[in-house]
Amino acid sequence: MKILVVDDDKEIVELLSIYLNNEGYEPVTAYSGKEAITKLATNSDIGLMILDIMMPNMTGIEVIKEVRKDSEIPIIVVSAKTGDMDKIQGLITGADDYVVKPFNPLEVMARVKSLLRRTSQTVTNDEPDVLEIGPLVINRDSHEVKTLTGSKIQLTALEFGILYLLASHPNRVFSADDIFERVWQQESVVSAKTVMVHVSHLRDKIEEATEGEKVIETVWGVGYKVEI
Repeated sequence: MKILVVDDDKEIVELLSIYLNNEGYEPVTAYSGKEAITKLATNSDIGLMILDIMMPNMTGIEVIKEVRKDSEIPIIVVSAKTGDMDKIQGLITGADDYVVKPFNPLEVMARVKSLLRRTSQTVTNDEPDVLEIGPLVINRDSHEVKTLTGSKIQLTALEFGILYLLASHPNRVFSADDIFERVWQQESVVSAKTVMVHVSHLRDKIEEATEGEKVIETVWGVGYKVEI
């Protein structure tokens, strides 16, 4: 598994590369946003990107926007920005996870493993391969979501995981902690805002593709559900 590490701080790139090597991954390095885009274009087998936000010329946010035009590659943001709005902006733009500097490299490795596990195994094998919920057709095996008219909705691995979880348990309400533990496949260690941002982004994509149809409902003070 190749993992792209992008940061203008060479010491951080070298540190993460050492830990990735020790975990059996092959690090691919880039020191600017533009170089990251080039590396992704020339290495089709990169499976995940660890990306700094504050870089000159092309910021991490700009990189995410460019990548998300045609790729669902998992992205972990590593940033010195600690505010909630900075985290939310990264997640809304299309990042899958957010780690604040200074960080423990072991924590980053845990996030990498969790996200890759999430990407490769969205649901258990005893759940339906294809679900039809409202205006959507959800295919578990291909990780594809289409409208009934055949238009594809491009989702990240985590967005797909949230949608499939809710759609495969219609009328059941899942709290933010439930969603995090089932979809991220680790104990909930983040605020509910992380889940909220992903659900919001997922809703926006669905409503844009279906001319405003609402598939995911909020049960205030409790969580989220898909109702049929």
